[in-house]
Amino acid sequence: MKQNIYDNALFFKGYEEIRNRKFNYNNLLERPNFLALMPDVKGKVLLDLGCGKGEFANDCVLKGAQHVDAIDISVNMITAAKERYKSDRLHFQQISIEDILLKSSHYQLITSALALHYVADFEGVIEKVSHALCPGGVFLFSIEHPISTANKGEEQWILDEKHTIAHFAVAHYRSEGQRTQNWLVDNVVMYHRTMETILNTLIMNGLQIEKIVEPMPTEEAMELLPSLQKEQHRPSFLIVKARRTI
Repeated sequence: MKQNIYDNALFFKGYEEIRNRKFNYNNLLERPNFLALMPDVKGKVLLDLGCGKGEFANDCVLKGAQHVDAIDISVNMITAAKERYKSDRLHFQQISIEDILLKSSHYQLITSALALHYVADFEGVIEKVSHALCPGGVFLFSIEHPISTANKGEEQWILDEKHTIAHFAVAHYRSEGQRTQNWLVDNVVMYHRTMETILNTLIMNGLQIEKIVEPMPTEEAMELLPSLQKEQHRPSFLIVKARRTI
């Protein structure tokens, strides 16, 4: 069964509170590094998987994209996106990433921000993405880092005798599969995969890896949000840029 945690009222309320903060992990860490890898979108046809409330998709239209398709499994997200952004060059659809049907060689850019770690069939989605990209088309995505997902639900931060962080404990890294954690609500499900699995799945589906980023916050960002100092011990996110070669 596909998880639709963002339509859980309690979860969505908590998520909204986090995202509405001026300084959060998305704004200070994931988003700047993701955008730094974005190719020029002018005149291109795009697909955004897990589009949330559609701000990124709309920004691509404003930057000259010919057309943007944007999907999300959440009714809450798609409803908000349709209310906020209206353009003949922008189409929102409420559907899961796993269920969408895509035309062959249709998109010049496919993006996904912090959504694919919720997908059980990663290989199936990557095969679908590669099929939908034009030759030379780019796939840019971010996910929770495998080091971070490995032992979700267990104690991870090891403190020294002064109660400061000594190191980050990684366990069960080789044991791929479902993880359940308490984040805003109980039983939030995501899927852990090793770096090897993630990258080889791209390669086996004709996607050439061009850049990998494990975002590190700037000094300014750590001053604005001190909890970002934990990123010096382990990365929260993995961002990958790949290109269809066949």
